[in-house]
Amino acid sequence: MSDEIGYAVQDGVAVLTLDAPARRNALTVAMARALADAARTAEADPSVGAVVITGGLNFCAGAARDVLAAAGADPVGDRSYRDLEDVYAAFTTVGGIGVPTVAAVRGAAVGAGLNLALSTDLRVVARTARLLPGFAQIGIHPGGGHFTLLQRVAGREAAAAMGLFGQEVDGERAVSLGLAWSWHEDADVEPAALAMASGVARDPDLARRVVTSFRRETAPGGVPWDVAVELEHAPQLWSLARRRAAATD
Repeated sequence: MSDEIGYAVQDGVAVLTLDAPARRNALTVAMARALADAARTAEADPSVGAVVITGGLNFCAGAARDVLAAAGADPVGDRSYRDLEDVYAAFTTVGGIGVPTVAAVRGAAVGAGLNLALSTDLRVVARTARLLPGFAQIGIHPGGGHFTLLQRVAGREAAAAMGLFGQEVDGERAVSLGLAWSWHEDADVEPAALAMASGVARDPDLARRVVTSFRRETAPGGVPWDVAVELEHAPQLWSLARRRAAATD
């Protein structure tokens, strides 16, 4: 994939590892493109039933400063516009691939790094993790759909506290707010994320159909109950027929 994006498949789980520790995994344009490519590679592999995104000691410190500096120096220039767009594509691609996704968050998830964590279907975090927008602290407006991501995961109050007022939360607080499913001590974060992912990954075909229904029904605004019944009807019938066929083989 890239020297800065690790890719490995284990028991049906594709593990995408951000690996630029010297800058706390801040996303350069090349690294963002490699991450999006890795996510698409996982989606294209029918043996993959789940994806885990991890960054080791520090999840992701956001967009690299030179990317932001270039965008500020030439905000309407084609190159800087497209480069920033590629950084956004790193997490919009992760959020759109057709397999369940889990973020294993240790250390800091800041700005675009927080967006990346929020783009996944589920987050497992370290007790001492630092989740913060960080945009206002460096004098820029949030980007990448930040308020929408916060709102859909944790609601308006948390979106206001973090995105508008710049509040930082640790792992324990993140779980209490609904920003993450569980918190763990540092060494246990990746194993917990892999354990969560491996359960659904045992059946990649089913995982992909279930995550499609999940995202449709939990999208902002939701769907009426009767519509949800219809959305689930066809894939459930498919799963029942497949189960019966397997039992008679």
